[in-house]
Amino acid sequence: MAGHRSLQALLNETPDIVTLLRNQQVGPNVYPGVPAEFSNWRDEQRAWAETCVLFNQSYHMAELMVEGPGAFEFLNGLGINSFKGFAPNKAKQFVPVTPYGHVIGDVILFYLAEEKFNLVGRAPTLNWLMFHGEGRSDVTLTYDERTAVRPDPENRRHYRYQIQGPNAAKVIADATGAPAPDLKFFNMCWMTIGGCQVHALRHGMAGQPGYELMGPWAEREAVHAALVEAGKAHGMKLVGGRTYSSNTLESGWIPSPLPGIYTGEALRPYREWLGERHYEYKASVGGSYVPDSVEGYYLTPWDLGYGLFVKFDHDFIGREALEKMAAGPHRRKVTLALDDVSVTNMLFGMFTKGELRPKYMEFPSAVYAMHPFDRVEQDGKLVGLSTWIGYSANEGKILTLAMVDEAVATPGTEVELVWGEPDGGTSKPTVEPHRQVTIKAVVAAVPYSEVARTSYADSWRTKSA
Repeated sequence: MAGHRSLQALLNETPDIVTLLRNQQVGPNVYPGVPAEFSNWRDEQRAWAETCVLFNQSYHMAELMVEGPGAFEFLNGLGINSFKGFAPNKAKQFVPVTPYGHVIGDVILFYLAEEKFNLVGRAPTLNWLMFHGEGRSDVTLTYDERTAVRPDPENRRHYRYQIQGPNAAKVIADATGAPAPDLKFFNMCWMTIGGCQVHALRHGMAGQPGYELMGPWAEREAVHAALVEAGKAHGMKLVGGRTYSSNTLESGWIPSPLPGIYTGEALRPYREWLGERHYEYKASVGGSYVPDSVEGYYLTPWDLGYGLFVKFDHDFIGREALEKMAAGPHRRKVTLALDDVSVTNMLFGMFTKGELRPKYMEFPSAVYAMHPFDRVEQDGKLVGLSTWIGYSANEGKILTLAMVDEAVATPGTEVELVWGEPDGGTSKPTVEPHRQVTIKAVVAAVPYSEVARTSYADSWRTKSA
């Protein structure tokens, strides 16, 4: 197309893709449309464990409608998941991989009605679907871009709210005037809130029970007002963008796999299709892990804890590669609980003058790139990678979501996290000159939250959908 500059063109003139991604002039994903905090992030975190919260997810995610007589088979041929028993009013986590078996990303796939699907999440998976859908006459794909990068931010297709926490069912009951529906996890139903028909999914983002609610954008204010009113009697708190980014620490979902598409001849047509407007063109990587090539950042489904999703009962892109990988060995997803004293020593390094300080650790979420990758070591040897990192007020700990070698994956194993980038840091705007430090950590279960792990384990975080 006229004026189109492709990702492949950018890479053709890039001598080192790792250096490019590590020095992109962007920071982490943003959470527009809501205040950073409604009260304070500590109380907002506590509310999802003690009472309940209202997340407004209407702005930061993209979505894709896939409709038509070929929609089911189209999606079935692109995901590692089995579609056996998949029917309207159900949802699942949808994970596509490249022909080489590397994860593109993951989204939530809603089966709304016969021949009608909605996929919601980060852009890489949706871009992959749009590329493969071009030229097909049996499917229609309609993309709705996330608010931060669209010219008409107040014109989304759907609102999306989530009520989550021990009192979530009570809020739903008061908002609807009827008992909260007793749905199985990732099943959907209809309910009436604020005089509007609302499609509800049984779900929960921080490992707590809850419902995700969606409907036409024009009805967002009426539904939101009714939920806020119903929540007053049950201690419900609104959650801001600063708090929202930390919710995954307790539940164990790694939200940041770098799409494994930057190399490989089979993916060249896709890189030529991707352009400056796309997520992959501007994706940033940060952290202490610097591989010899960009393939060092690529992840498999097993790295992310999605091994149970891989089903060879259907043909899909990447099946042959995954069949070869299936026997392992595989890294295992874990939580790392950082040692309190070691973290405090690192923070104490901020109170110096005239020397490089450690990389600033933001609370509650210390993620400063779109795709964080920090080294996990044992006796100076690389044994894994840390991704999402931050503080949980509910647990009183700095936690990271990591993937480690099988030999160190047992809870209680002592490891070290290398915090900060080498050589004083990169040129990303979120990175100040700093020095690396090593922080002691202990391998722990994932999800870390006891509620998520024991009472709410039948979820897309821990079992196959």
